[in-house]
Amino acid sequence: MSEKSISMCQGKGSLSHNNRDFTARNIDKSRTADNVVFVCQDLGETYRKLFDVAIERYNAHQKRNDRKISDYFEHLFSRKPSKSVITGANKQKSFYEDLVQIGTRDDTGVDSADAESAKECLREYMEGFQERNPNLHVFNAVMHLDEATPHLHIDYIPVGHFSRGLDTRNAMAKALEEMGHGTGANAINRWRLSEWDVLHDICTAHGIEISAPKKSRGYSYTVQEYGEHQDRINTLNAEIEKLTAECDETAAEFEKLAKKKVSIGEIENIEARESVFGKKVTLSKADYDRLSDTAKKYIAMEKNIRKLRNERDTAVQELETMKKQFDALSSEYSDYRRDRESIRTKIKSLGREEQLNNDLKKARTFITARGLSDDFERYRLEKTKRIELE
Repeated sequence: MSEKSISMCQGKGSLSHNNRDFTARNIDKSRTADNVVFVCQDLGETYRKLFDVAIERYNAHQKRNDRKISDYFEHLFSRKPSKSVITGANKQKSFYEDLVQIGTRDDTGVDSADAESAKECLREYMEGFQERNPNLHVFNAVMHLDEATPHLHIDYIPVGHFSRGLDTRNAMAKALEEMGHGTGANAINRWRLSEWDVLHDICTAHGIEISAPKKSRGYSYTVQEYGEHQDRINTLNAEIEKLTAECDETAAEFEKLAKKKVSIGEIENIEARESVFGKKVTLSKADYDRLSDTAKKYIAMEKNIRKLRNERDTAVQELETMKKQFDALSSEYSDYRRDRESIRTKIKSLGREEQLNNDLKKARTFITARGLSDDFERYRLEKTKRIELE
């Protein structure tokens, strides 16, 4: 038997895939009956089983009704339970999934002898999982034997306990702390490494040699490096799950809209029959539902149109006000420019007058200094007389 690797990572978190509600292209339907189902519980029922008693204790201490919790799942995720992982506003998940595999399709394919040994190791590992991890409530777990390599999908809800507020909650960090894996970002990696050691020991007992976790070029990871590597994987998987959930949600909304689509032709073809009760007509249930959906859409459309019109009218009013303000400012600016030009002209005139006065003073000083005052006075009188005669 060749040396095998152990793969442990976060799964996609699709109960429909795990429980074979549909058959993907990579599944051999002839072997689906060989899959091993360890536990299969309804997610909503599991939440009620885990948290309802704590909810009752919490609500009993609340004086205000708006602070009471009626349904814990909807309180966290604002929707009904889904067969796919839902991520809440605080990045809390509706459930978590771990994917566990021994070997690869090249060395542990489902038809090989090594696959049988791997299957027994995975079974033993799964049967001890809940006892080792009391704070991770497993509500769905299955071993797939109808794909390329035997592997486990383990779906669980982390349960943490608190002294204040709701005393029992969906809380991964607290669950890991209570199970002795410490706190902080690396707690999940410490837990996963401990689980890796458990499966490694099981494989060794079954005669399967397990290689150390590998990185590029065949070098072995240290414990710290493996934790960092797994942390990066977890981050990428979280992003994938988030995008998948968003895609599923969009598809669900599109499906709802598609079911509610009603054409004008369908409305025109509805037959209305006179009723025996006065001036009323009767419709079939399907026709009534189509009319009802159309009326609701029409009302919603009318509300949206009114809203847009109000916004448009407000914008037009604001624009008119701004135009008036602009016109007033333009007029003030024009007045300012005219006043400024007038002031400049006056300044120039005053400057010229001042210059002439200065020149006159200088001339009088020169005339006086030269003893020509009498001559200048006679000249001034004669010039005045000539102007008067003219």
